[in-house]
Amino acid sequence: MVDIVDSETRSRMMSNIRGKDTKPEMMLRRALHAHGFRFRLHRKGLPGRPDLVFPKHRAAVFVHGCFWHRHPDCSKATTPATRAEFWQNKFTENTARDQRNINQLQKAGWRVLVVWECELAKSSIGSTVDRVSDWLVGGEIS
Repeated sequence: MVDIVDSETRSRMMSNIRGKDTKPEMMLRRALHAHGFRFRLHRKGLPGRPDLVFPKHRAAVFVHGCFWHRHPDCSKATTPATRAEFWQNKFTENTARDQRNINQLQKAGWRVLVVWECELAKSSIGSTVDRVSDWLVGGEIS
């Protein structure tokens, strides 16, 4: 399948994709802050620089995009038709890095939770925030 835009436009579009302060991350941050939780952002000393770090609860939360981090069974986790081998390698490396970071955090005594982009849709953000806050307060290990 041929790309619908030229390579220069595609390059510009891809370069605008941010790694932090994304819309899903901002939605979760606002909701958790409104529920009284205080956190640190993108702490450099931790593996993977988690999106939200709750030192009081010794917990780290990653907000993953379904496409980039390959959310299983999600309609947003599509694979582009062009350069399939490149994308497969990219996704494999992303998921391997994610797992490595989670393992390192857990080994260091941190609780880790992954919140997926699709869980922060307007229709489900309330239940997601409730789940995250219950997880933080309950002290469950994921």
